[in-house]
Amino acid sequence: MHNKKVSFFDLDLFKKLMVFVKPYKLNYYLVLIYAIFLSIFSILTPYLLKVIVDDHITKKDYDGMVFFIFIMLLTLLLEVSFQFLFVFNANLLGQNVIKDIRDNLFKKIINFKLGYFDNVAIGRLVTRVVNDIETIASIFSQGLFMIIADLLKMFLVIVVMLIINWKLSFIVFAILPIIVYATRLFQKSMKIAFEEVRKEVANLNSFVQERISGIKIVQIFNRELLDHDLFRKINLKHKNAWLKTVWFNSIFFPVAEISSSITVGLLVWYGGLNVSSGEGVTLGVIFLFIQMSQMLFRPLRQIADKFNTLQMGMVSTSRIFKILETESAIIDNGLLSPRSVKGKIIFKNVNFSYIPDQQVIFDLNLNIPAGQTIAIVGPTGAGKSSIINLISRFYEFDDGNITIDDMDIRNIKINSLRNFISVVPQDVFLFAASIYENVTLFDSSISKGQVIKAAKEIGVHDFILKLPNDYDYNIRERGVMLSSGQRQLIAFLRVFIINPNILILDEATSSIDSYSESIIQKAISKITLGKTSIIIAHRLETIRMANKIIYLENGRALEEGNHDQLMKNKNGKYVKLYDTQFNTKK
Repeated sequence: MHNKKVSFFDLDLFKKLMVFVKPYKLNYYLVLIYAIFLSIFSILTPYLLKVIVDDHITKKDYDGMVFFIFIMLLTLLLEVSFQFLFVFNANLLGQNVIKDIRDNLFKKIINFKLGYFDNVAIGRLVTRVVNDIETIASIFSQGLFMIIADLLKMFLVIVVMLIINWKLSFIVFAILPIIVYATRLFQKSMKIAFEEVRKEVANLNSFVQERISGIKIVQIFNRELLDHDLFRKINLKHKNAWLKTVWFNSIFFPVAEISSSITVGLLVWYGGLNVSSGEGVTLGVIFLFIQMSQMLFRPLRQIADKFNTLQMGMVSTSRIFKILETESAIIDNGLLSPRSVKGKIIFKNVNFSYIPDQQVIFDLNLNIPAGQTIAIVGPTGAGKSSIINLISRFYEFDDGNITIDDMDIRNIKINSLRNFISVVPQDVFLFAASIYENVTLFDSSISKGQVIKAAKEIGVHDFILKLPNDYDYNIRERGVMLSSGQRQLIAFLRVFIINPNILILDEATSSIDSYSESIIQKAISKITLGKTSIIIAHRLETIRMANKIIYLENGRALEEGNHDQLMKNKNGKYVKLYDTQFNTKK
């Protein structure tokens, strides 16, 4: 369904949207009821004016006129009241619906497997969660219900006009097809224009998000002028997309106004002739038809605009449901929920590829005993980080088997599995919050006292105390106020608080300064104590004391043993890597 263009009102899509309306059915029906009363009272006002002119002003019955003026004021008051109730409840319904949709969308996104984000621009997802969802709210606040209210009002106007004078009605109806045809052309043109607008908004958001996130690269490689030039081109496309909508509006609304003015002129001309010749048309009827022609044409002109709002909402709804209906989460059919594990990990004939037919792990067999420290080394692209992704089930392996304590990891609930596995990555992500909040990841059940105690145990307390406001120090977005070594220390403290059974260090010491290295080595020895630990390392000096070292190349485990055992094989891959790194080969 998502491959076809969205019509201005896609019934199947609307049915999906109505699922989110069900909890607010009372609000929904009230809006419809208010729309009916609003239409009725808006018709009563011009009719009362006709009565006042014909039955009281022309007959100089001023006492009766005062009574009808009072009735007209009461009608206007009721019309305004229902207008308020209608607009308020329509907007309330829209905001309730998008709140629920946004909750569902965010929940869906954060449960996608990592492979989904390999192919989707983050800026586009931000556009969906923020801009597109706000546009959906306009379906209820400015689109659908407004159109229903206007159509109902137009229907009542037509009925009243035909009852009172079919000849004057014919004059109005003769001009009506022109406005209907212009409205249809306008709606089609605006549909195409708004689709382009939404695309360019997503492109703009994506570009800005990527460049701001990668600002260091932009400045290191002196890309400011080039990226600014690229931004100007994207911004120009965005402007041109909006200008198309301005162009169509500039054509349509003057045409509609001219048609409306011609109708009024014809009504005054024909009605005036009939009044002078005494053929049954009164001044009140002329007033009534002038007002009702405007009540007929004005909603028709506005409906075109509301169709645009509805169209934009349907396009956004299509984009949102495309994400909601995307099946990209790791299948979680596990029934086991162990509270802890000893940490014995076995890979048996495991094959894995990020992209079909581009395999990165080949028939991998690993045996990692519980409680031991295992190091995995090898050249870039050997598949080291892929092993981490598979153990934590961030990605699904193609075939083979991975077990933890003889339990197939696919039989363990994902939340339970990840509860006893923690990863310290090379590039530590920190939030724009305090150190305390970054360590606990906003878990209020972990007290500051617990964090301080843990920091003292692994030797990072003194470093934190030197910062302004110590544990309450706001480290800003991505932790820019800290050095790379300091960010690593926060990551180690975060893991130590969680106290996992299995610890994975992914190049966690590859980019730290000499001062931080001694603290980190102390932290590593503390947090790996009694745990199954997997260290992905580029610097071989950091893994010499590992119980077992596995040399990985091209997705295959070629050698394994401790450092001394591997060094005995003078022609081995590990020895060559060691000699290259330390220049010991004669």
